[in-house]
Amino acid sequence: MTDHVLVERPEASPGVQVIRFNRPEKKNAITREMYAKMTKALTVAGEDPAVRVTAFLGTEGCFSAGNDMADFLTFAMGGSMGGEVLDFLQALAGAAKPVVSGVDGLAIGIGTTIHLHCDLTVASARSVFRTPFVDLALVPEAASSLIAPRIMGHQRAFALLAAGEPLEAASALDAGLIWKVVDEDTVETETLSLAARLAKKPPEALRIARDLIRGDRKDVLARIDEEAAHFSAQLKSAEARAAFEAFMRR
Repeated sequence: MTDHVLVERPEASPGVQVIRFNRPEKKNAITREMYAKMTKALTVAGEDPAVRVTAFLGTEGCFSAGNDMADFLTFAMGGSMGGEVLDFLQALAGAAKPVVSGVDGLAIGIGTTIHLHCDLTVASARSVFRTPFVDLALVPEAASSLIAPRIMGHQRAFALLAAGEPLEAASALDAGLIWKVVDEDTVETETLSLAARLAKKPPEALRIARDLIRGDRKDVLARIDEEAAHFSAQLKSAEARAAFEAFMRR
């Protein structure tokens, strides 16, 4: 079986750990096993002084289509959701070292909200960010209901998280969701170059600066838990089951 998450340390980018989605046949939809591997990689990055920056990347034309719908349907039908998703979100929100990301193409659900926790994100002009939570009878996650209004204001956050309206790259840049729009052929090189430049900076000074900019994360971690409780309850609802079943019949 192909490894659906690749964890790499490119020789050309010392100090950088890459977490790469590698499930293009499913548009990089994230399974419980993938979440667990990413959580482990973030934990290792926090503990290993050789890692100074983590970079998230997808594949050509797709960052991630979000959570694997089969996992959602299993839970909706009475199965166990497990703690892998929540563990990952808490590890991401609590990451002690800089996190950057590079997006080319599709970024859906967690494929969008993950970037709210990144310090810098570059995206190709063809990238589209969308969170169809309510369309699936679900609610926002990853503390997006707290962070998104802070950075983009109520109306754009509502359009993204509740109305499910897409944000193209230019709009995402204007909203503050991403830092820079680049050519689709240079997303990975730009992301790794950015990560490498951060990795060369004095680590303690960078840590302090980042902590000052981000502020106390207690409210973010608390919102992740609050959203997760609502998300779990909605997953078991009749309207969610109907939405998932309709999605799986497409």
